Amino acid sequence: MLKKGLGKGLSALIPDVPTTKESPALEVEVERIAPNRLQPRRSFDDATIEELATSIREKGIIQPLLVRRQNGNGYELIAGERRLRAAIRAGLSKVPVVVRDATDNETLQLALIENIQREDLNPMEEAGAYQRLQEEFQWSQEEIASRVGKSRPAIANSVRLLLLPKELQQEVAQGKLPAGQARALLGLQREALILTAAREAIAKQLSTRETERLVQRLKTGPRRRREAASLDSDLRSLVERLQRGLGTKVRIVHRAKAARGRIEIDYYSLADLDRIVQAMTVQLPVQ
Repeated sequence: MLKKGLGKGLSALIPDVPTTKESPALEVEVERIAPNRLQPRRSFDDATIEELATSIREKGIIQPLLVRRQNGNGYELIAGERRLRAAIRAGLSKVPVVVRDATDNETLQLALIENIQREDLNPMEEAGAYQRLQEEFQWSQEEIASRVGKSRPAIANSVRLLLLPKELQQEVAQGKLPAGQARALLGLQREALILTAAREAIAKQLSTRETERLVQRLKTGPRRRREAASLDSDLRSLVERLQRGLGTKVRIVHRAKAARGRIEIDYYSLADLDRIVQAMTVQLPVQ
């Protein structure tokens, strides 16, 4: 069963029951199904495949795989590679499939959305999937959010992980550095400083909040730390709202005596700057 609140694009194409009146499931030999050459997933956890294989041995495959026809008598997988791998491990010679006519673009979109919605990707694969949807299909972050049932800031925050040094991207992909802590490190901007802070965050198993404090210590001097600490609860709440809305680090430097200050908004590339500007100006009237 797909999770409540997800976009409708996938659920309309991948049924949650073995058959539908419009597209009855077929029993197809596993050797006739080729892997999806456009598969966005790069790694498959052996333990979870074995767990799924055990379930399949006991209950069979409840949800059919989605495939498209190849030349001749074969099929290419669109969605359901974990189920196919587990079925083979469970010793099944045939699996239920639903056949769809799909172009390469549609196949890639379905594979990306299925993996994202079923949370089958690690954070870096998910970020790469969003980037592919943006670059190859010109989807905006708002369109992606609508299709996969997530908020636009969540999409923006995910894509920001691609700005990490390659070494740290591997740490995130392997689960050694959580995505929240990794995003906090981007505030340091300098690669050498990011790597140094990352080693400390990993070694000490810092939480996201602790990592943010580490980044703040490395970025600011004593005076600016005192200014940040002096913000009242209303201003701190405003900072949090701005950060959630813009999907980036925001600071308010407030001079209480003068009753004035400034707002600082971080961006990490020209594309990120354009995204932030669009988010800030969406409510402005057209000139």
